[in-house]
Amino acid sequence: MAGRPKKEFDAKTFVDLVGLGCDQQEICWFFRDENGKPANIDTLSRWCKRTFKMNFQEYSAQNKGLALKIKLRKAGWRLAESNPSVHIFYCKNYLGMTDKQEMVQETTLGVSDGFMEALNGTAADDWSEDNESEDIEDSDI
Repeated sequence: MAGRPKKEFDAKTFVDLVGLGCDQQEICWFFRDENGKPANIDTLSRWCKRTFKMNFQEYSAQNKGLALKIKLRKAGWRLAESNPSVHIFYCKNYLGMTDKQEMVQETTLGVSDGFMEALNGTAADDWSEDNESEDIEDSDI
């Protein structure tokens, strides 16, 4: 096969960089040549297609940020051991705990003041009887 040899990148380093959330340009910068020039984006894309059987965008969409999420989760759990606010956050988000308290209060009245009867509609009859016996005119008000 004639032509220039294909550029190779360290696959483990590439996977780690994608896992940390690096984009294609940042990964190219990481894989600089001996003169300090970043790798070519198209070259990295072709290598990714050869190595992982998918282009950079597809591979990145499946794997981007996984290592970062793991590191953040571990750091968060360590921090929760010493910081009450972080501990409360993890309890709420991972254990389903809440700050809501539901209070149920039942009250019974020993003496009837007519209020409950009014709510039940029995006072409506009493009211209509009282109004029939007294004729109130607007001038009386």
